Amino acid sequence: MGRLQPIPCDWNRGIMMESVFGVDVAKGWIDVVGPDGHARIDTSDLTRFARQVARRNGRVAFEASGGYETPLRVALAAAGVPAIRIDPRRARAFATSLGRLAKTDRVDAGVIREMAMRLDLPECPPETEDLRQLKALQLRRRQLVEDAKREKIRLGQTSDAAMRRSVRRVLRMLQREIDGIEIAIAQCIASSEELRSRAALLRTAPGVGPVSATALLAEMPELGTLTPRQVAALAGLAPMARDSGLRTGTRRIGGGRKPLRDVLYMAGLSAARNDPDLRAFSDRLTATGKAPKQAIIAVTRKLLVILNAMIRENRPYQPS
Repeated sequence: MGRLQPIPCDWNRGIMMESVFGVDVAKGWIDVVGPDGHARIDTSDLTRFARQVARRNGRVAFEASGGYETPLRVALAAAGVPAIRIDPRRARAFATSLGRLAKTDRVDAGVIREMAMRLDLPECPPETEDLRQLKALQLRRRQLVEDAKREKIRLGQTSDAAMRRSVRRVLRMLQREIDGIEIAIAQCIASSEELRSRAALLRTAPGVGPVSATALLAEMPELGTLTPRQVAALAGLAPMARDSGLRTGTRRIGGGRKPLRDVLYMAGLSAARNDPDLRAFSDRLTATGKAPKQAIIAVTRKLLVILNAMIRENRPYQPS
């Protein structure tokens, strides 16, 4: 929306202030709220913005925006600026807790800045070109798999011969695309020493195949740098209490990175069936009255904690 509107700043005074910049990301521009006010910046000027922040030894917080934030992350990484990515739902809850019910791009950027200043939020590490490519391929594979699921449902919902032939043609096309994406994923991992070594470690664990290893590499690049609590929360595998007074509510999981959680659940299901240690852990839970699905979720969480430790310590899976 127009050319760069420079962020007004007193460079001598600015260094003494908290140089945190909250950013609301749109498709063609970003709204920025910093120590000196608000600016709207074209995406073509992200490099200049990142350099301005770097000169002030600042850091930038922004919401995950379905990929629109990627050019900003690239510009920040190139300038060496620390970046903080925030879950949009958490940012909205924070705004509500402050009584800020209005929602505009400028308001959202201000809330994001205040959230980054008040809370101890982890920085998101810079992404390599190999990782960005892998994430794009992983996203495309997930989209195609979801499309194929919908077509299979449609196949079961019609008895018309012509419609069934049409659905089968689409399914064959989708499968060809999925096969091609999977070949590209394998080539992407093989061409990167870091991705290749991490994938090899992950594949030594029970239940972790090519799909779940790729999902972990693409959806959780922080793996190996997190505490057990943090890794479980990021995947949405941390049980949340719902107690009030004398009532003890059922613990439920939720939030986090659902696409990764869905893949990990299948890995946990396989591990609970095939690994003696994890199968014994699952059996102990069901013996105490846990439902089978609850036991599998607990196995999945335990498996993810083990994977996190494996990457941190650079060691393959070691049965107890």
